[in-house]
Order: sequence, then structure tokens, then C-alpha cells
Amino acid sequence: MADNDYDPAGNTQMFRAFVEETPPAQAPGSVTTYGSASGSSNRTGLFVGIAVAALLVLGAVVWLAVK
Repeated sequence: MADNDYDPAGNTQMFRAFVEETPPAQAPGSVTTYGSASGSSNRTGLFVGIAVAALLVLGAVVWLAVK
């Protein structure tokens, strides 16, 4: 069994070692951003959905007013 495949719930010392592990070093000049691309696309989708819903409600109100 490899050293990295231990169960951190085994005991307190192993859990602390698991929590305190440092992430692997990155190459110089590389940048890691978490959630920036997916967050903006989800937000954009939300705004588009709200706009479409508002247009549908407005269209229904105009249609009922004209009818």
C-alpha cells in the first residue's frame, strides 16, 4: 500500500497529518484559480434565465391585457 493511501479517520495523529499536508508545488509562473470560470458561467446562466422568465411574464401580461 502506498504512503498516500492511508485512512485519515484511523486515529488522531493520522488525521492531523492528513489535514496538515501541503499541496504539491506548482511550476513557476503557473496560476491556479478555483471556481472563476464555472462561477461566472453559472452566474451568466442565472441572469439569462431570469431575463427569459421576465420576458415570458411580461408577454403573458400584455397578451391578457390585449385579449
